[in-house]
Amino acid sequence: MKNNNQNQWKNKIIRFLTAQTVSLLGSSLVQYAIVWYITLSTSSGAMLTISTICGFAPQIIISLFAGVWIDRYSRKRLIMLSDGIIAASTLILAILFLTGYKNLWVLFIVLAVRSAGTGIQTPAVNALIPQIVPKEYLIKIIGINSTIMSLIMFLSPALSGTILSVSSLETVLFIDVITAIIGISITFTIAVSNYSRAEGIGKSSLHDIKMGFVYLKENSFVKRLLLFQIVVLFLISPSAFLTPLMVSRTFGMEVWRLTLGEMTYSAGTALGGILIAAWGGFKNRMDTTILAGAAYGLLMIAMGLSPVFPVYLVFNLLIGVTAPCYNSPITVMIQEKVEPSMHGRVFSFVQIATSCALPIGMVLFGPIADKVRIQSLLIVAGGLVAVFTVTVLLFNRRMSKDL
Repeated sequence: MKNNNQNQWKNKIIRFLTAQTVSLLGSSLVQYAIVWYITLSTSSGAMLTISTICGFAPQIIISLFAGVWIDRYSRKRLIMLSDGIIAASTLILAILFLTGYKNLWVLFIVLAVRSAGTGIQTPAVNALIPQIVPKEYLIKIIGINSTIMSLIMFLSPALSGTILSVSSLETVLFIDVITAIIGISITFTIAVSNYSRAEGIGKSSLHDIKMGFVYLKENSFVKRLLLFQIVVLFLISPSAFLTPLMVSRTFGMEVWRLTLGEMTYSAGTALGGILIAAWGGFKNRMDTTILAGAAYGLLMIAMGLSPVFPVYLVFNLLIGVTAPCYNSPITVMIQEKVEPSMHGRVFSFVQIATSCALPIGMVLFGPIADKVRIQSLLIVAGGLVAVFTVTVLLFNRRMSKDL
């Protein structure tokens, strides 16, 4: 009986991850293709800025409501619905482009719809996984999922570029529609057990959002985790956004250098996903996240000190390895420690924190990068990350001893 139950959940998670992989592949191809289309057709920084806002803002805005919907309704159906809306908007764009109507503002509207759909789908996926996977296997499954996503991000630029070179944007759009249909069809076949909803859920969306903030205020673990996440992501923003500029300024402006930088980081995250899936991290999951954050900070310093491009690539690869070791335990801690009826709202809070912290960091570090060397920013910010994470680790150890 035990073996039968184990086979059942394994079969379900394999099908679910397969569905998400197929769907994410199509979405990634489209994201790269659209950005490149705007770049090549306009050569306008303003247009790229608008596309970035359209791909970013709706996700932040809808996240609060998405969290409530995820805790109120079937998470499986929400994943299918959001994927379907994204596919429908993409299909409309493909048809319009085929008929010769290639207005950029239509493209921006579709980017906004896709962003809103992602704002629902991402926290819904994170909230659904614990309904399928036993707690003791969560870290391994999250690690495997991280590896799959990293491989997709590694392959997508090359695949998208190849398709665009031999065909058109419309072809990529139709591929995304097909992958979405396949993903939705597979997800539809998966039976998912119900979870206990919180008392009072369903009075109104605003009421449920308020209850989410009340939960956040009263749950010290989630509150501290979000604050930790915001500070770390704020400080690592130079390595997330400014390293391509550093490469072009320091090592050369050839496109292959930027491509190689992206590929080594993606390869590193794939390796990190394999590592965390096989290892599982320390018994205290927060220790794994904190030490991975400290390693990330030290590697930022090393990147800033890199004398030649190959050395930079090595440290860029290693930074990629730390990313899943930092992120996966956070996801699992929320899945384990937060009531299932609050998963949607808490994961939405995490998504909002992540979506805001990095851009806010760039508001500070971006203008400074025009005044000082980016290497100096990496060294200073990396040092602050290392000091902050080690301080939090020591504080946690002291608190546990006092208890």
